[in-house]
Amino acid sequence: MESAVKNTTTAMAEIMHMVVDNYNELVEHTKDPTVDSWLLMSSPWPVFSILACYLYFVLYLGPKVMANHKPFQLTGVLIAYNFVQVIFSIFLAYLPFQESAFSYLINNACSAHRTAEFSRALSSGAWWYFFAKVTELLDTIFFVLRKKQSQVTFLHVYHHTITVIFSWVYLKYIPGEQGIVIAFLNSLVHVAMYTYYLIAAMGPKYQKYLWWKRYMTWIQLIQFCLMVAYMLGLLAYDCKLPKALTLFFVGNSVVFLFLFSDFYRKAYVKNKPKVN
Repeated sequence: MESAVKNTTTAMAEIMHMVVDNYNELVEHTKDPTVDSWLLMSSPWPVFSILACYLYFVLYLGPKVMANHKPFQLTGVLIAYNFVQVIFSIFLAYLPFQESAFSYLINNACSAHRTAEFSRALSSGAWWYFFAKVTELLDTIFFVLRKKQSQVTFLHVYHHTITVIFSWVYLKYIPGEQGIVIAFLNSLVHVAMYTYYLIAAMGPKYQKYLWWKRYMTWIQLIQFCLMVAYMLGLLAYDCKLPKALTLFFVGNSVVFLFLFSDFYRKAYVKNKPKVN
């Protein structure tokens, strides 16, 4: 009994030590102080207000209004929107190269020390990424206006909501180097995804170019696998980067792996015709 109590006490002490260490990382980690003056970054209320309006519209108000309304076509709007998102995603994927971020990661992969100039570039890139996530909320709004409510799934709404929240928290409190790889991979995926949406918006005569639809989910799954592998590598090598951020990335990526795998199974495996 005494041994069990001692082991429990030791385990609790280790957990508390880990919590304190991660808290200190969050508090002491270098953050650009000018971030608080940027658009939507002064407090959480603006971004939470945007998300509250988004969720209210796509889950309740929008479907209710559209129930007795013909679907909007929005062809021109969708072509313009998806084209802009493709360009925006290319811009986000290019940013790490512009700021020599990958060279920095290669030379300082496990170090939390960075120059003030690099911290500013990291925060600036993180803000553009956060802003992109806010604009992407329009994806769901367009689904509702076109009466494509079947596409407003839990996965879709959760994905858009959580990425806005996390990208804001990341920029506001702990813009760690891990975000460079995460944002780069996600931006590449979005180049492909919005290219697909752009072609689809151009009309039926372009449907023959959309044969790769099912592979979009594969691209998403590969993305999350790469993210998890990268984060586990940081943990394995005990890199001096905020572990709380690394663990969150791992947890969130695992959740997305499960959700996207389940979506792929339901969309392409479960309903696949059996061959006699």
